[in-house]
Amino acid sequence: MIPKILVFIITYKASHRVLDVVKKIPFGYLKKYNYQILISDDHSNDKSTIKYINLVKSKFGSKVKLNFNKKNLGYGGNIKICLNYALKKKFDYAVMIHGDNQYNPKYIPNMMKIFEKNKLTQAVAGSRLLKSIKNIRKGGMPIYKLIGNKILTKIHNLLLNTNFTDVHTGYWAYKMNNFKNKFYLSATDGYNFDQQIRFQYIYKNQKITEIPINTRYADEKSQLHIKYAIRFFFETIIFFLIKKKIVSLKTVKYLTKYNLKN
Repeated sequence: MIPKILVFIITYKASHRVLDVVKKIPFGYLKKYNYQILISDDHSNDKSTIKYINLVKSKFGSKVKLNFNKKNLGYGGNIKICLNYALKKKFDYAVMIHGDNQYNPKYIPNMMKIFEKNKLTQAVAGSRLLKSIKNIRKGGMPIYKLIGNKILTKIHNLLLNTNFTDVHTGYWAYKMNNFKNKFYLSATDGYNFDQQIRFQYIYKNQKITEIPINTRYADEKSQLHIKYAIRFFFETIIFFLIKKKIVSLKTVKYLTKYNLKN
């Protein structure tokens, strides 16, 4: 049976970039799969959104499905919509890309090859920091983001005994069989969604493999705030305490509204 793969693109107030993203998708490679592209807009509420996304649909046809959230669900909430769809349609794999054109879909084959070579890998993450500093800066990453990412990644690795290089990436490929119990629904609807999903993998001792990627930063206004970094630090401390069995799972559920599941 041919494996099914869903490439979902989440977008919010960056719909004019979606066509550029879709154009970079390696459709020739994806033909080896039963694939579909899902574009999910999180209620951007700007007049150009429907125009641009429908333009993508007209150019790429039936392989592209559109979703417009009736209200703003948040970064994590939008991802949950896409994962629900992937489970409902029984996709074997799902790849997440942001609609602002920061992450290049050309790395999809590299991600899928990891799954083919290493059956233990449950998720593949695109790391912006596996490249040289010169290469990273060439892509336009602001220096404050580079420094902040490195510091928070270092804290994450020290506390949780991991060796990741980029714990803030939004470029992921997942094996969907790992999501059948829908644990992701208890994760935040906000920007810390990726972090909480990573915690779940660590908690269950499941393998995440990183691959090097280049990124592009343009004129889009970042939706991230300092409170994201503060919450990231707070949740990393909490998860560290869980691993050391200093606090209970009930405590973390109370403090973060996130329910870790076996």
